Amino acid sequence: MFIRVRSMATAAATALALSTTMPLYAETPPDTLIQALAIDDIISLDPAEVFEISTTEMLGNSYETIIGYDLNDVSKLFGVVADSWTMSADGKTMTFTVKPGKKFASGNDLAADDVVYSIVRAVKLDKSPAFILGQFGLTPDNVETMVKQTGDLSFDFTMDQAYAPTFLLYCLTSSVASVVDKDLVMANEVDGDYGYNWLKTSYAGSGPFTIREWRANESVVMERNDNYVGDKPALARAIYRHIPEAATQRLLLEKGDIDIARNLLPEELAALSTNTDVAIQSADKGTIFYIALNQKNEFLAKPEVREAMKYLVDYQAIADTIVKGKYSVHQTFLPKGFLGALDENPYSLNVAKAKELLAAAGLPDGFTVTMDTRNSPDVTAIAQAVQQTMAEAGIKIEIIPGDGGQTLEKYRARTHDIYIGVWGPDYQDPHTNATFARNPDNSDDATAKTLAWRNAWDIPEMTAKADAAVMEADPAKRAQMYVELQQENLKTSPFIIMFQQTEIAALRSNVKGLVMGPAFSDNLFKGVTK
Repeated sequence: MFIRVRSMATAAATALALSTTMPLYAETPPDTLIQALAIDDIISLDPAEVFEISTTEMLGNSYETIIGYDLNDVSKLFGVVADSWTMSADGKTMTFTVKPGKKFASGNDLAADDVVYSIVRAVKLDKSPAFILGQFGLTPDNVETMVKQTGDLSFDFTMDQAYAPTFLLYCLTSSVASVVDKDLVMANEVDGDYGYNWLKTSYAGSGPFTIREWRANESVVMERNDNYVGDKPALARAIYRHIPEAATQRLLLEKGDIDIARNLLPEELAALSTNTDVAIQSADKGTIFYIALNQKNEFLAKPEVREAMKYLVDYQAIADTIVKGKYSVHQTFLPKGFLGALDENPYSLNVAKAKELLAAAGLPDGFTVTMDTRNSPDVTAIAQAVQQTMAEAGIKIEIIPGDGGQTLEKYRARTHDIYIGVWGPDYQDPHTNATFARNPDNSDDATAKTLAWRNAWDIPEMTAKADAAVMEADPAKRAQMYVELQQENLKTSPFIIMFQQTEIAALRSNVKGLVMGPAFSDNLFKGVTK
């Protein structure tokens, strides 16, 4: 998943101007949670289409997926809509039973036909997140034969190969596996669109909250689902207000006009640290910040150069200043908390070591190269810091700024030299980040355009290892396979993996029970009280 890095403009004048145009409450209603969050990334409320940070979180609070996991230990899977599951002898068909007694917010019963319809619908619509289900051989043409209802509360999910069972189960925790109310959606279908045009702005779920209204670039209003089967929310409603400016969020939080501020920067957090009316909460996220080196460049293709450049980043200094509190040093492609994650950070700024490696590569005087950089303040600051330390060993970097679309288009076309990127996992299975370690076809017109492909890193042997790992049924063996992949990738890859994200929220001190989990869909407010 490509994660957009938001603008960090925080001018006080802008903050003051915006604050005077917004209704101020002095105190938020006791039965309502009000959060300030930049929600300009929302394009749809349809689980078959949602692939953005804000809406993924909203779906996590309003829909139920087929499978879930323990937020404190993602290796522990459990059923949400599913009650149980068994695998066939050939390892290709998983048979699921559905929990009895579940209901949608509409009052309709939730049964196996709703689950099957939700999967078929997502694959048929073929929007951005459909590839998650497509990894198992599901296509718009065959999905109705691969996923079949076998009883009122049972269905079969057949795959084209015998993948690791946990791989399928983790993919069924993603928002694209949210179960929609078949009868309600079909009642709003027009010209065979599977209710798509209706569900883009409507709601058909069974989660603890319903989505009552979305006003683009303004607000999202959610209300308690009284038909939710489980512990019902303590609060009657939850409101997201679109307030992208960090300074404005801080001002409104201090005045008590919002309960939670979600997009604060280090300076706002520092200013709030002594405010006894505010509490700070944080959680590790799976988002990885990295630098990519295109192997089409004759200099960057040298193994010694790739390793030298890993010694020319002052990771800790950047973590302590530019991204303080928001990212921590992390140098392997699997985030902490994932199956098989390797917690090793062997690289630090070492100019002498880098010069030795450059000399071994036949480049004792360094070389000149370009870096495509999104022109947001934090990415630009990181690029400039890296530019400075690289220069100490003779590597001269010309920074080419551009907006997110421009830099990403060039990256996807493999016409960059160096690119600074942010990668977020699509689900909690390690295969989602094997994109750093597999490249099935290095040709320019390849179908599988992984991150390794984007950087023209031709690695047939490592690709075979990554593909074997996703087929391994034994979790312990599979975890070890990913550990070994990361060890090899860490030393040889064209990726300078630098940081893992820490998400931070500032809350009024009377707000209790907010859960911040490893994925954006795991930021939960069902248990919040005030």
